[in-house]
Amino acid sequence: MTQNVWRTGFAGLAGLVLLAALPGQAAFSSELSVEIVYIEQQPLRPPVLSNLVGWPEDDGRQGARLGIADNNTTGKFLKQNYHVQEIIVETDGDVAEAARAALDGGARLVVLNVPDGAVNLIADMPEPADDLIFNAGSAENALRDAECRANVLHTLPSRAMLADALMQFFTKRRWTSLFLIEGNRPGDAKFAEALRASANKFRLSIDHDKTWTEDADMRRNAAQEVPVFTQGDDYDVVLVADEDHDFGHYVLYNTWLPRPVAGSTGIEAVAWSSVVEQWGAAQLQSRFVEQAERSMTSRDYAAWAAVRSVGEAVTRTKSAAVEDVRDYVLSDAFSLAAFKGAKMNFRAWNGQLRQPIPLVHPRAVVSLAPVEGFLHQVTELDTLGIDEPESQCKAMGRTTE
Repeated sequence: MTQNVWRTGFAGLAGLVLLAALPGQAAFSSELSVEIVYIEQQPLRPPVLSNLVGWPEDDGRQGARLGIADNNTTGKFLKQNYHVQEIIVETDGDVAEAARAALDGGARLVVLNVPDGAVNLIADMPEPADDLIFNAGSAENALRDAECRANVLHTLPSRAMLADALMQFFTKRRWTSLFLIEGNRPGDAKFAEALRASANKFRLSIDHDKTWTEDADMRRNAAQEVPVFTQGDDYDVVLVADEDHDFGHYVLYNTWLPRPVAGSTGIEAVAWSSVVEQWGAAQLQSRFVEQAERSMTSRDYAAWAAVRSVGEAVTRTKSAAVEDVRDYVLSDAFSLAAFKGAKMNFRAWNGQLRQPIPLVHPRAVVSLAPVEGFLHQVTELDTLGIDEPESQCKAMGRTTE
């Protein structure tokens, strides 16, 4: 694995750029060489209430590395050699400048694991105009909708997909009355808005909608504060929008009514979790733990899926040219076997990777969405997130009549 590490700075971005094929390489060698550029910016993590909450410093990066290893396991028999160039940008660095330097000089295959605002910041620069970018770090709905870009695909599920997975489960359980608690951070507001839209979509009722107050020390007073905060006539489930895991875990078992808690704590909708063990997932988990010495996260999984998507395309087309890879991954012929019980492919109208969403708690899988009974004329996976008839994405070249 080839590794270059850039240390610059910029607040709050984390980017992964992956896979740049060297033009004309195959003409000089019988081995097809595929280089991967990984750009990561260390995110700004505000302090949270509990000292037990932590985030891996290499969140996403290890998934990309495992994807490279998996590609090379197959590639050595096919005379394909995958390399990764890692660009690490510090929290206060300039991710745009780092990306510009890394992506200059020809078409490249790129995976980004950056916060919401950085994806299009990079995608809109002149250098990556002919690149293929995989977004493995931002769950922003707009990037799959009105703010989509022709050169960006998405392997991380959107907030809309996560919210829909929860609402399907609630509908199946007939939990129709919801109590929503929205945190005070920007990501919390975006997740809460996705939950409201999804509840409306599945005809569930948010009968209580509150914003979290930060004037109490939950470490000492949760048993006194949370019951009062969650007082209400009746509700079936408490929904928490708390993406930084600041206060949500104090809500569990402290609600006014004895009700399940879901969203950012309790029952969570995720791209991946260490409790997923079916469909060969235990084998993926063990290989990841052996490499990274920690559990695989959703961003690790999204980065891994991005690299594996490129590997699958290169294997099938026998080409590492960006145009060939893009055409193949967006075609009906593409599918990715990715340890979730379904073959996954990309939505041609907005570039989102179709995928099942596990609903989990810290010790087990509760359910898997799409939940049985939710049907679709094309694939049940399209019951999660933005469907083609409602899509505002025009950049991908697909329009719905």
